[in-house]
Amino acid sequence: MKVTVDEDRCRGHGVCLGACPEVFTLTDDGYAEVTTADVPEEYERAVQEAEQSCPERAIVIE
Repeated sequence: MKVTVDEDRCRGHGVCLGACPEVFTLTDDGYAEVTTADVPEEYERAVQEAEQSCPERAIVIE
């Protein structure tokens, strides 16, 4: 599984960070970014939860 954050859509709610801090972080400006594009298998479910919970639909899973 690969994951990215659409920078144009992210508004910095931080829901993804709450769901999976092992994969997401916030920039100094408060927007989400991915720390590892190739998601380890043990975090796949949490990343899917983050995608579904993102109010801006900024998380993209491939």
